[in-house]
Amino acid sequence: MLNVLRRVWRLGRERSVEGFVFGRPLVVLQSDDWGRVGVPDREGWDRLRNSGVNLGERSYDFYSLETAEDVEALVSLLNRHRDSTGRPACLGMNFIMANVDFAKVSADNFRQIHLRTLADGLPEGWNRPGLFQAYQQGISAGVLSPALHGTTHFCRAAAERHLNDAGERGELLRTLWNAGVPYIHWRMPWIGFEYSDPGHNGREAFLSSETQAGMIVDAVKTFTRLFSKPPRSACAPGYRANKSTHHAWAKCGIQVAQNGPGGSMPPHFETNSNSDSAANSVLHLYRTVDFEPSAGQEFSVKACVRMAEDSFARGVPAIISVHSINFHSTLKDFRSRTLRLLDEFLTALESKYPDLLYVRDQDLYDLVTKGTFESAHSTVKVAVTKRTFNATAVAEAERA
Repeated sequence: MLNVLRRVWRLGRERSVEGFVFGRPLVVLQSDDWGRVGVPDREGWDRLRNSGVNLGERSYDFYSLETAEDVEALVSLLNRHRDSTGRPACLGMNFIMANVDFAKVSADNFRQIHLRTLADGLPEGWNRPGLFQAYQQGISAGVLSPALHGTTHFCRAAAERHLNDAGERGELLRTLWNAGVPYIHWRMPWIGFEYSDPGHNGREAFLSSETQAGMIVDAVKTFTRLFSKPPRSACAPGYRANKSTHHAWAKCGIQVAQNGPGGSMPPHFETNSNSDSAANSVLHLYRTVDFEPSAGQEFSVKACVRMAEDSFARGVPAIISVHSINFHSTLKDFRSRTLRLLDEFLTALESKYPDLLYVRDQDLYDLVTKGTFESAHSTVKVAVTKRTFNATAVAEAERA
C-alpha cells in the first residue's frame, strides 16, 4: 500500500513540457562572470598572502579580470571559426553590471555596501587599459554577444551582515575588500548569490519578488547604458533563479533564461498555469557541455565532443558553458591552453557536421517563435519540432 501511495504522489509531481528539437546541429557558446573583478594583479595577490590568505589552492584563487589582450585573443579565435553559412562563432558574455566601490566602503567605515557600475568604469585601483574598447570591437565584429548576469554576483544582504562582524567571516571580508577583492566564493559560500541568501544557518532562500524586481530593473538600466540596447538573454549568478526572477526578467524584455546543466532538457517555455503570460514568454535553455579547462589538467576535448554529439543526436543545441576565468592571463595563464583546446573542439565539430550553425540565445528564441533567424547576410531557416517530454523523468535520469 505504501508503494502505491508513493507512486500516486510521484505521478502527481510529474508534468509534461512542450520542448523544441531542431533539424540541424546548433552550437551555442555561453560564458559567465565578465566584468566581475577578482584579485587585481600580482601586487594584490602578494598583499592577500601577507594578510594570511593562503592563495593558490584552487583555480578560482587565480580569478582576476580579463584584459584587453585576453578579449582580443578570444575574438581572433572566434573569427577563424565559421559555420555552414560562413557566420563566425559567437560567445554569449554574461556581464556583472557593478563592482564594489571599495574606496567608498572603506571611507564609510564598512557601514554599508557602495557599488560602482560597469558603465562608470572599474573600481579605484583597478586598471585594464583598452578593455571596454575590446568588448565593443568584438561585439561590432559579431563574435561577442553581451547578456545579463546581474548587478553583483554575491548576495548583498549576506555581505552586509558581515561588514562589521567581529568574527572570522567579517575579518576575511574586510581583508579582501581592503585589497580590492570582492570575494573568493569557494572560501566563503556564506556570501551567497545575488538572488539567493544563504542566511545565518546556510539554508538558501530566494529574495522577495519585489527585491529581485528592483535589482533586475537597475541591472537592465546599467546594461542598456553600457551597450546601448537592453539585454535579451540572462543567466542568474550561481544559476540561482526562481519564478520571481523569470517574471522580473520578462517584464524587462528578457526573452531567454540560461540555466545550468540539464543535459536532457530541450529548450522550452515555462508552462506553469499559475504563472502569468509574461513569465511564460521566457525561453529556457540548459547547458549541455562544461568546457572548463581552468578546472584542471584532466579536462578532455574528446569528452566534450561526445557530449555535443549526444545533444545533436537528440535534436537539441549543444550549449557550451565556458566561464570567463578560462580566458584570464593576469595571475595565471589560463588563456593560452583554453584557446588551443577551444580551437580543437570547434574544429572537430565543424569537420564532423558540415551543416553546423553557430547561433546565439536570441537566435534560438527567433527559431522557436518564427522558424528563422537573421544572420549578417541572410535569413536562416531551421526545422523546429515540438516534442512533449516528462520533466520529472528527465530530472531523475540526470540524477542517476
